[in-house]
Amino acid sequence: MALQSDKIFVNLPVKDLNKSVEFFTKIGFEFNPQFTDENATCMVISDHIFAMLLVEDYFKTFTKKDISNAAKTTEVIIALSTESREQVDEIVNKALAAGGEKSNDPVDHGFMYSWSFQDIDGHMWEVLYMNSGEVEQG
Repeated sequence: MALQSDKIFVNLPVKDLNKSVEFFTKIGFEFNPQFTDENATCMVISDHIFAMLLVEDYFKTFTKKDISNAAKTTEVIIALSTESREQVDEIVNKALAAGGEKSNDPVDHGFMYSWSFQDIDGHMWEVLYMNSGEVEQG
Protein backbone atom coordinates (compact mmCIF):
# COMPACT_ATOMS: atom_id res chain seq x y z
CA MET A 1 0.00 0.00 0.00
CA ALA A 2 1.32 3.44 -0.92
CA LEU A 3 1.90 5.96 1.83
CA GLN A 4 -0.93 8.45 2.09
CA SER A 5 -1.16 11.64 4.08
CA ASP A 6 -4.11 13.99 4.29
CA LYS A 7 -2.18 17.22 4.94
CA ILE A 8 1.15 18.81 4.06
CA PHE A 9 3.07 21.34 6.14
CA VAL A 10 5.99 23.00 4.35
CA ASN A 11 8.38 24.62 6.84
CA LEU A 12 10.24 27.68 5.56
CA PRO A 13 12.79 29.82 7.38
CA VAL A 14 12.16 33.57 7.17
CA LYS A 15 14.26 36.53 8.24
CA ASP A 16 11.42 38.80 9.38
CA LEU A 17 8.12 37.12 10.24
CA ASN A 18 6.07 40.34 10.14
CA LYS A 19 7.39 41.28 6.70
CA SER A 20 6.72 37.75 5.40
CA VAL A 21 3.14 37.84 6.73
CA GLU A 22 2.64 41.25 5.09
CA PHE A 23 4.05 39.96 1.78
CA PHE A 24 1.89 36.83 1.63
CA THR A 25 -1.21 38.70 2.83
CA LYS A 26 -0.85 41.03 -0.18
CA ILE A 27 -0.89 37.96 -2.44
CA GLY A 28 -4.12 36.79 -0.79
CA PHE A 29 -3.08 34.15 1.74
CA GLU A 30 -4.55 33.95 5.22
CA PHE A 31 -2.96 32.77 8.48
CA ASN A 32 -4.19 30.56 11.29
CA PRO A 33 -3.85 32.62 14.49
CA GLN A 34 -4.01 29.42 16.57
CA PHE A 35 -0.54 28.52 15.26
CA THR A 36 0.98 32.00 15.23
CA ASP A 37 3.33 33.64 17.71
CA GLU A 38 6.56 35.67 17.55
CA ASN A 39 8.47 32.65 16.18
CA ALA A 40 6.13 31.20 13.59
CA THR A 41 2.88 31.42 11.70
CA CYS A 42 0.76 28.97 9.78
CA MET A 43 -0.05 30.21 6.28
CA VAL A 44 -3.15 28.53 4.89
CA ILE A 45 -2.71 27.55 1.25
CA SER A 46 -5.76 25.25 1.13
CA ASP A 47 -7.80 23.09 3.49
CA HIS A 48 -4.98 20.53 3.44
CA ILE A 49 -1.83 22.49 2.55
CA PHE A 50 0.00 24.85 4.89
CA ALA A 51 3.30 26.71 4.96
CA MET A 52 4.83 27.18 8.37
CA LEU A 53 6.89 30.36 8.22
CA LEU A 54 9.49 30.09 10.97
CA VAL A 55 11.91 32.79 12.13
CA GLU A 56 15.41 31.50 11.25
CA ASP A 57 16.56 31.08 14.88
CA TYR A 58 13.44 29.05 15.65
CA PHE A 59 13.80 27.05 12.41
CA LYS A 60 17.31 26.08 13.55
CA THR A 61 15.84 24.27 16.58
CA PHE A 62 14.40 21.66 14.18
CA THR A 63 17.64 20.74 12.38
CA LYS A 64 21.34 20.23 12.97
CA LYS A 65 22.09 21.31 9.39
CA ASP A 66 22.81 24.85 8.21
CA ILE A 67 19.91 26.78 6.76
CA SER A 68 20.24 27.28 3.02
CA ASN A 69 20.56 30.86 1.86
CA ALA A 70 17.52 30.91 -0.44
CA ALA A 71 18.74 34.14 -2.04
CA LYS A 72 21.79 32.27 -3.39
CA THR A 73 20.81 28.60 -3.61
CA THR A 74 17.67 26.63 -4.37
CA GLU A 75 16.72 23.62 -2.31
CA VAL A 76 13.07 23.39 -3.28
CA ILE A 77 10.53 24.96 -5.62
CA ILE A 78 7.06 25.10 -4.12
CA ALA A 79 4.53 24.52 -6.89
CA LEU A 80 0.90 25.57 -6.44
CA SER A 81 -1.84 24.74 -8.91
CA THR A 82 -4.61 27.19 -9.75
CA GLU A 83 -7.97 27.09 -11.48
CA SER A 84 -7.01 29.19 -14.53
CA ARG A 85 -4.23 30.86 -16.48
CA GLU A 86 -5.58 34.21 -15.35
CA GLN A 87 -5.23 33.17 -11.72
CA VAL A 88 -1.56 32.26 -12.35
CA ASP A 89 -0.92 35.77 -13.67
CA GLU A 90 -2.93 37.38 -10.87
CA ILE A 91 -0.98 35.60 -8.10
CA VAL A 92 2.45 36.23 -9.61
CA ASN A 93 1.65 39.87 -10.37
CA LYS A 94 0.50 40.36 -6.76
CA ALA A 95 3.72 38.74 -5.52
CA LEU A 96 5.84 41.02 -7.70
CA ALA A 97 3.88 44.11 -6.59
CA ALA A 98 4.36 43.06 -2.95
CA GLY A 99 8.16 42.99 -3.30
CA GLY A 100 8.85 39.53 -4.68
CA GLU A 101 11.14 38.97 -7.63
CA LYS A 102 10.46 37.31 -10.94
CA SER A 103 12.09 33.89 -11.04
CA ASN A 104 11.29 32.84 -14.62
CA ASP A 105 9.22 34.14 -17.49
CA PRO A 106 5.81 32.52 -18.05
CA VAL A 107 5.98 29.12 -19.74
CA ASP A 108 3.11 27.95 -21.96
CA HIS A 109 3.02 24.27 -22.94
CA GLY A 110 -0.55 24.46 -24.25
CA PHE A 111 -2.01 22.05 -21.68
CA MET A 112 0.00 23.66 -18.87
CA TYR A 113 0.83 27.28 -18.11
CA SER A 114 3.21 28.36 -15.33
CA TRP A 115 5.04 31.37 -13.99
CA SER A 116 7.31 31.66 -10.97
CA PHE A 117 8.46 34.19 -8.40
CA GLN A 118 10.77 34.42 -5.42
CA ASP A 119 9.35 35.60 -2.12
CA ILE A 120 11.15 38.21 0.00
CA ASP A 121 13.40 35.51 1.50
CA GLY A 122 14.31 34.08 -1.91
CA HIS A 123 12.14 30.94 -1.71
CA MET A 124 10.92 29.91 -5.16
CA TRP A 125 7.20 29.55 -5.87
CA GLU A 126 5.91 28.10 -9.15
CA VAL A 127 2.27 28.88 -9.89
CA LEU A 128 0.64 26.73 -12.56
CA TYR A 129 -2.57 25.87 -14.32
CA MET A 130 -2.95 22.48 -15.95
CA ASN A 131 -5.87 21.61 -18.20
CA SER A 132 -6.28 18.00 -17.14
CA GLY A 133 -8.56 17.34 -20.11
CA GLU A 134 -5.60 17.95 -22.42
CA VAL A 135 -3.13 15.76 -20.51
CA GLU A 136 -2.67 12.40 -22.20
CA GLN A 137 -3.50 9.48 -19.98
CA GLY A 138 -0.79 6.83 -20.07
